[in-house]
Amino acid sequence: MSEALRVALVSPYDYPYPGGVTEHISDLDRHLRRMGHSVKIIAPSSSDEEDLDDHIIKVGATIVPFPFSGSIARISLSPRLVLRVRRIFQREFFDIIHVHEPTIPALSLAVLRESRSVNIGTFHAYRETINPSYEFGWPLFRHFIAKLHGRIAVSQAARDYMASYFPGEYRVIPNGIDVERFGREGVCPIERFTGDGKLNILFVGRLEKRKGFRYLLRAFRTIKAAVPEARLLVVGAYSKEDKAPFVRYVRHFKLHDVKFIGYVSAEELPRWYRTAHVFCAPSTGYESFGIVLLEAMASGVPIVASDIAGYRGVLQHGVQGELVPPESEEALAQAMIHLLRMPARRAAYGAAGRVTAPRYDWSIVSRQVVDFYLETLAAQRRPAVAQAGGKA
Repeated sequence: MSEALRVALVSPYDYPYPGGVTEHISDLDRHLRRMGHSVKIIAPSSSDEEDLDDHIIKVGATIVPFPFSGSIARISLSPRLVLRVRRIFQREFFDIIHVHEPTIPALSLAVLRESRSVNIGTFHAYRETINPSYEFGWPLFRHFIAKLHGRIAVSQAARDYMASYFPGEYRVIPNGIDVERFGREGVCPIERFTGDGKLNILFVGRLEKRKGFRYLLRAFRTIKAAVPEARLLVVGAYSKEDKAPFVRYVRHFKLHDVKFIGYVSAEELPRWYRTAHVFCAPSTGYESFGIVLLEAMASGVPIVASDIAGYRGVLQHGVQGELVPPESEEALAQAMIHLLRMPARRAAYGAAGRVTAPRYDWSIVSRQVVDFYLETLAAQRRPAVAQAGGKA
């Protein structure tokens, strides 16, 4: 193994709250430690400290909901963050400080201000429209991004988006998934939704506007009329208030076989994918990557997804599934009806997905991240060596 590194992974988001970035950090943390590296996570947290693992350093308990990229980010804006971060760096030394979403206030900016280590930033976000914060706050953000010694983007879409505001070199290293967890034999489907002749369409995600669930629900009226045995399973970390307008829609149109499941544990999630005959991701945009697409692929489930930049980088139309125009309930319905009526096509898409998913396994992705750490460290050490050599 290469040298053991001391790494700080920094999340600007409320760490216990479910989200793509915090889950990415949690998985990366686990694999880095498995590789023999020493890792600490620095993050705000709405949980009590005694409920967190020992290697998680809590900074900021007051969490503020903040609109960001079509979603709601839970961040800390405490004015004491800078002092807390400074104290952490006075007692802890890190070879690498890896900041996820380096431009998100306030923790990421505080860390970059106080860091004296080699700084890596991973950019997860993507949007199709201009970012007013970057348009008007460009000089401020440029100052902090200049403190990064290495930049990672989770997809080509995320790279192009960030480079349009902050030109420079970005290494594209994708998000990872645990292929074994979703793809292993012996994962049992949910019994109450199998064996009754129904064809299950699965949606996984929060019921935010950008996830496009309303288009899927509207499409389901057409799907149900054409394929009466269709059933829609809605899984995700959404609240009673989030689902209320959709429940009213279901009742108003007397739609049968729409099941709002809600939050399921990480351990249970693979079983829901195995229960599905088709997985649907109808997001309208703001997606830099398609983790749920890869989870479905690893599970051998064919996919119908919106034809957006973040999804095109993961799914090939006509190979692992089908891409349809975003915000089109008609296109969603026709693609879904087509697949539900063609079991052989579903099987072919599912088999192709199983071939694709292992490229994104965390065992591969975490190795790419560590290689980038070492490459960046070496680049920062070379000037010091050259300077010392010049004095000799």
